[in-house]
Amino acid sequence: MIFSSPSACIEADKENIAKVVLMPGDPLRAKYIAETYLTDPVCFNTVRNMLGYTGEYKGKRISVMGSGMGVPSAVLYLHELFNFYGVEAAIRVGSAGALRDDINVRDIVIAMSASTNSGFGATFGFPGTLAPTADFEMLYDAVNICKEKGSSVKVGNIFTTDLFYNPNPDVPAMARDYGMLCVEMETAGFYLEAMNSKKKALSIVSISDHMFKPEALSALERQESFNEMMEISLETAWKQA
Repeated sequence: MIFSSPSACIEADKENIAKVVLMPGDPLRAKYIAETYLTDPVCFNTVRNMLGYTGEYKGKRISVMGSGMGVPSAVLYLHELFNFYGVEAAIRVGSAGALRDDINVRDIVIAMSASTNSGFGATFGFPGTLAPTADFEMLYDAVNICKEKGSSVKVGNIFTTDLFYNPNPDVPAMARDYGMLCVEMETAGFYLEAMNSKKKALSIVSISDHMFKPEALSALERQESFNEMMEISLETAWKQA
């Protein structure tokens, strides 16, 4: 079989994708970001409805593309963007469930590192445990942007899980006891793939629900109401572009 691009999942010319890409899990959130914040956005991918767009933000080219849910899906798209399309930096822009009492719905968390129950890191054959860690320059920029905006932000270790429905009910409390800020499903894969591809990655998430309090946003609210997190991510991407 002959493909028009080096990927079976992204059908785009290399020059149509910017060097910096924002990656929400939901492709409809990618569409919302592109149409809300980018000037003259052009859709470069519709394969499997994993929408991708490129436009300009404050005069610099930035792309935004969905990653799907979970480490396998996110890593598939991120690997291809890094290795087939010349992307140099990626920012996960997503949602997460808070673990700590001092974190509330719509607060922002920047992941310095990501503990995980995913086995993805073992595939690299490292004689030890790889620590999924953010790019410091991007982390530093994002934290300073949050300070300038006066945003309610926490920075630290988060938990990336392969299980949305975990049969062990004790896991959230254990993660909280080890100081993890929130739980989500992609960041550890993002960081490990960036380390392996020798590229840059950062994860900025907005809290959509709480594991220990009755707080939660609807699916539509998750898709369209995380504007502060999106703006921080775009400003961080702008510094890298």
